[in-house]
Amino acid sequence: MPPCDGVISYGSETIAFHILYVERKTLEIAVHPDSAVVVKAPLGTALAEVEQRVRKRAGWIMRQIDYFRQFDPRTPPRRYVGGETHLYLGRQYRLKIDHSEAEGVKLVGRYFRIGIRKSAAADRAQILLRDWYVKKATCRFSESFERCWPVFAKLGLIRPRLQIRRMQKRWGSLSRKGLLTLNPDLVRAPRECIDYVITHELCHLQYHDHGPGFYRLLEKVMPDWEKRKHKLELALV
Repeated sequence: MPPCDGVISYGSETIAFHILYVERKTLEIAVHPDSAVVVKAPLGTALAEVEQRVRKRAGWIMRQIDYFRQFDPRTPPRRYVGGETHLYLGRQYRLKIDHSEAEGVKLVGRYFRIGIRKSAAADRAQILLRDWYVKKATCRFSESFERCWPVFAKLGLIRPRLQIRRMQKRWGSLSRKGLLTLNPDLVRAPRECIDYVITHELCHLQYHDHGPGFYRLLEKVMPDWEKRKHKLELALV
């Protein structure tokens, strides 16, 4: 059967989905980072049956779409010039550029003081601040991980390794080989939001998808996760 498309209504929302008919026994629904909904269905599955399954999972689909929507750009590109504001742990700090032979970044009061040589390239402030974020992320993420891990250790789960790597569309990810990757830009968010992202990813140690079991575990270990998620979405705009 050739691929086809379908659409259902869910409250005031409309969910469009793409169907791929393949040789498999079960039906799978996936939401991609671009918010595309793709259904892999066994050969011969009726469109009405696919629509019924999508309608049944509509709440979960919208949660996934909302998760990816938070990464849509909503602010102008940063120029890294004096007077511009940047976030660290949820607080705004203003850039102050100083011409100095000793290059580096210091947090002084409510300012990022960035020392740059007069002969430095135009993007030097950006490079220095991004490097500073990575160094701070290494420390802050380790602290957050230690706060979040004990409840998962009690479940008998294997402790993942932690790495920091900039990602285009995600704050964090967990590989099946036990590697927890966090985006250094997350260090701009409040501590409780960092804890939420790490807890979210640690739940994947037990549930690799975002099915009902995953959300039951997330609710159990972090009852206010939705409030933290919403705060993250508002903080990093």
